[in-house]
Formats: sequence, C-alpha cells, structure tokens
Amino acid sequence: MDRTRASEVRGPGSIPGGGTRTIFLFTHAFFSYTYLMLYTRKGDSGTTKAFNSKPGQRISKSSCQTEALGALDELNSFIGLVKVKLSDLTWTAQISSDQSVDSTKKPAEIIQWVQECLFIIQAQVAGADKKIEQTKIDRIEYIVDWIEKEMPPIKTFFISGGTELAALFDVSRTLARKAERRVIAGTEHGEVVVDALTLTFLNRLSSLFYALARYNNHKAGIVEQAPCYT
Repeated sequence: MDRTRASEVRGPGSIPGGGTRTIFLFTHAFFSYTYLMLYTRKGDSGTTKAFNSKPGQRISKSSCQTEALGALDELNSFIGLVKVKLSDLTWTAQISSDQSVDSTKKPAEIIQWVQECLFIIQAQVAGADKKIEQTKIDRIEYIVDWIEKEMPPIKTFFISGGTELAALFDVSRTLARKAERRVIAGTEHGEVVVDALTLTFLNRLSSLFYALARYNNHKAGIVEQAPCYT
C-alpha cells in the first residue's frame, strides 16, 4: 500500500525569486519533510501572485504591489549583509527605559529585530492579516533619541562615508526611503492596503539607519564632514 502523500500549502507573500510561496508537505509512513519549490514556471510570462490574490488571479510583476514587495525584500536582504558586518561590534544601545526587561541590545540584535518587523510589513503589503504595533515604533524612537543624546547635534547635511559600517547604514537609509515610497505608491494606486502605523514605522526606519550611521562614525572617532557646495 502506498503510504506517501503530498499536500500544497501557500503562505503570505512571495519567495525572493518571485514565485508564489508554494510548500509541498510530503508524509511517509516513517518520516515527513517539507520541500520548498524555488520555481513554478508560472511567472515566466511576467506575472505573479500575492497572498490576497483571488483564485486564478495573477498580477503584473511591474505592479505597484509587486514593486513594494520587491523594495522591502531588497531592504531586508541588504541589512542582512549589514548584520553580518556588525557581528564583531560589542557596544550596546539602549532600546527601552523599562528596567524589567533587557533594555540594551548590540547593533546586530537591533538589525535582526528590524528584519523581523520588515517581514510583518511584507506580509501586510501582500495582503495578510499582519500589523505593526505602536510598541515597535516606540522602540525605534527610543533608540534614535538615545543615540542622538550621545552625539553632537545635527547642524548640517553630512557626506556619507567614514567607516564602512556607517556607509552601509547610509545605503540602508536610502533603501528604506525607497521602500517607503513604493509602499505609498501602492496605497495611492489602490493596490496596497496598510495602516498608518506601518507607514510611520517605515518613516522612522530611515531615521534609525541615519542615527546608526552617525553613531558608528562617532564610536570610531571620525569627525563628520559637511558638503562644501563649491
């Protein structure tokens, strides 16, 4: 008797390669395992599916929703690289005034947390019932405020650079801004539905990366350089 069976399960969002997140669960009499298909061939004509797509419905890969998902994925992937670069740093940042919890985190831990939050936003943009809570925005604002208290006040624009990590955080800031613009474009065209807290979080995220860029240069003893405009 054949005691092997397979079932298909779909999760929110799209896999990085652009196909639908299709997972085949194989169950045998003695074992079971999950196999993620990395290609489906269904997107070869330039269309894809999102979590909120109706049965049989496909959307263009150039749609506002797909562009928003792609920009969020690009940001999340890039800060994954930044997180690896941060692994040797030992300084910590204050993330909360609540002394009953672990109120300090290393930079890599902060980025890991941001990545988790971005997955929530990606799922929401794809149409899943996921939301960013106010407490997450509060955390970002607390970290930024704490960093700003540790440094001289901002009086001008600064030229990106200094340490490698500061430069990487500046790139992260620009990618966060792009992702924010793509999500807003999706909402304006009626292809994306997100709540106000999600937009606030994305707006704060670029501020967080800017603060981390400045702080990395500050910790390295590098003086920020203003543009001369000549």
